[in-house]
Amino acid sequence: MAIDHERLDGLRRNQGPIPEHVIDEFVAGRLSRRDFLRRGALVGLSFPVLGGIIAACGSSPTSGGSAGGTSASGSTSSSGGTGKAGATIRAGFIAPSATPNPLLVNDQGGLELLNQTGEMLIYYDADNNPHPSLATSWSPNADATVWTFKIRQGVKFANGSPMTVDDVVYSLKAQCDPKNNGNALSVFGGTLVPDGVVKVDSETVAFHLEVPYGAFPSAVSTANYNVIIVPAGTDFTTWPKTFIGTGPFMLQSFNETVGANFVRNPHYWGAQAKPAKLEVTFYPDEPPMTAALQSGSIDCVDQFTVSTSPQLLNGNYNVVTIKASTHRELSMRNDMAPFDNKYVRQAIALTLNRPAIVHALFSGEAQVGNDSPFAPSFPQTDTSVPQRQQDLKLARQLLAKGGVGRGFSASLVTEQLQEIPRYAQIVKQYASQIGVDITLTIESQSKYYGQAVFGKSDWLDGEMSIVDYGARPVPNLFLEAPLQSINAKTGQGAWNAAHFDNPTYDRLSKEFIAAADLSSQRKLAGQIQRLLLDETPIIYAYFYDYLAASAKNVYGINPQAGAQFFLNNVTKA
Repeated sequence: MAIDHERLDGLRRNQGPIPEHVIDEFVAGRLSRRDFLRRGALVGLSFPVLGGIIAACGSSPTSGGSAGGTSASGSTSSSGGTGKAGATIRAGFIAPSATPNPLLVNDQGGLELLNQTGEMLIYYDADNNPHPSLATSWSPNADATVWTFKIRQGVKFANGSPMTVDDVVYSLKAQCDPKNNGNALSVFGGTLVPDGVVKVDSETVAFHLEVPYGAFPSAVSTANYNVIIVPAGTDFTTWPKTFIGTGPFMLQSFNETVGANFVRNPHYWGAQAKPAKLEVTFYPDEPPMTAALQSGSIDCVDQFTVSTSPQLLNGNYNVVTIKASTHRELSMRNDMAPFDNKYVRQAIALTLNRPAIVHALFSGEAQVGNDSPFAPSFPQTDTSVPQRQQDLKLARQLLAKGGVGRGFSASLVTEQLQEIPRYAQIVKQYASQIGVDITLTIESQSKYYGQAVFGKSDWLDGEMSIVDYGARPVPNLFLEAPLQSINAKTGQGAWNAAHFDNPTYDRLSKEFIAAADLSSQRKLAGQIQRLLLDETPIIYAYFYDYLAASAKNVYGINPQAGAQFFLNNVTKA
C-alpha cells in the first residue's frame, strides 16, 4: 500500500518541530511502529494522530501496541483471567524503610504504598508507553526547553476537594526544590527549579527548563515515582496520616511496622477500583512474604526473585514477567585509592563471569550487562559495542598497571534485598581470584539508605557499594543521578555513589537527554557506552526480569518494573 501523502501532510501539519521530526523518522523507516508509538506519545502526539499516520503509511494503526489514553486505573491488566469485583485483596509488600513521605521515599515498599492513593501527570504501562493520567495532553516548544501540559478537569482528592492547577504547581515545585532534598531531584536536578513551574491558566501548567530535555514528560510520570499530586499546602511530614491523593484507593489505616488498609476512593475520577478493600501486610524480606503466599495468608506479592523463590514458577501461581532495565549498580569510589585508577576498576569488572551470574541468580530470567545503564530493553542502546567478557589474565595485568599488582583489601557495603547478598558474595569470590580481598557488610535497607540524598548514607559513602535500581522507561535517570558530577546546589549527581567526575561524560549525557530523536540518541549512546567501558565507575553485570505473582484465583495484578504495583483492577474467583 502506497503512502497517502495528502492525509499524512494534514496530520503532520502544525504539530511542532519535535513531533514533526518524530513523524519524519517513522516515514523514513528509521523507527518501527512500536518505537513510533512510544516516541510519538512521549512528545505529545495523540493516539488518533498516531493511528492516522500509521494508517497513512500503509499499516494497521493497532499494530505494535497502543498509545491510547488510559490512566493507571484503566490500563490493561498484566495478569489476565476472570474473577469477581468487590473482594478484599491481601497483598504482601516489603516493609518500607521509613514512613512514606512523598518527597523522600526511595524504597520499593514505600513507593508501592504511594501507588494506591497517589497519581502523577502521566502513567507508563509495562511496555514503556506513556498515557495521559492527571494530564490530558502535553507538547514541547521548538527546542524542548518549555513543556506545556493540559491538566485533567473534574478530578477530586480522596477527601472530596477538587484538584486544581494550583495543586499541581505546589506539588511539583516542592519536588524540584533543592531545599527539600527530595528524591525526585535525581531527575530534576539541573533541569527544573521551582520558578520553572508556572501556572498558565486554570487548565494549563508550563515547565520552563534549565536545559533542553527531549523526554521531559517521563520526569512527571510514574517513571519518576515520587511526583504524586497532593493538595496545595500539604505538609509532607504529616502526609502519612492521610495518604491523601487522587488515586483509586483511600487510606483506612496505617501501621509502619505491620501494614496498611485501603478502601475504594468514592471520589475517583476514573473507573472505581474493583477490590472493595486492600489489605497490605509488610514483610522484612522476600522469604516470609513468599511463604505467606504459599500458605494462602495473602493473595499476591509485589515482587519475587528466581534465586529466592523459584517455587513460585512451578505453575501453581499467576506470574507476570516484564523484560526491563531493572538492575544493580556496583559502584567503586573513583575518588579513593586504589579505585581512583581506572585500570583497577576495569580489573574488578573483568573478573565477573556474567552469563554464569545470570544463570546462578536468575535461571536465565535476566540479560547480561555491559557496564553501562543502557539495557537491552532500551531502543537507544548501541548493540555494536563489544560485550565485556571475563578475563582473569588481563585483570591481573591491569592491577599491576594500576599499581596494586599484589592485590589489595577493600570493603563493600550493600543491602539485604532479594538476590543482592548472593551477588555480593559472588563479587567477593571472583575478586579473590586476582588477589583482591573484599570485606562484606550487608545491612537493612533503613540503615543502608539513611539520608540518601546529599546526606549521610552507607550507600553513597561506602568504598564499594551495591544498590538496587528499579526499571525506567527511558535511560535518562540512570545517566543523570548515579553518574553525572555531584552538585549539591542543583541536585545533579544526587545518587553518585561512585563519586564519578568526568566532564566529557557530563557533556555527552546532557546531549543525550536534550535529544528528541532516536537516531541522535543511539549515536550518543554508543559514545557513552564506550566511555563508561573505559572508565568503569560502576559495574552493571545484569538487567533482570521483573516478576510478580498472585494465587491462581486472583487476577489483574498490574506490576511495573520500576518498583510499582497497581491493584485497582484485581478480582478474585
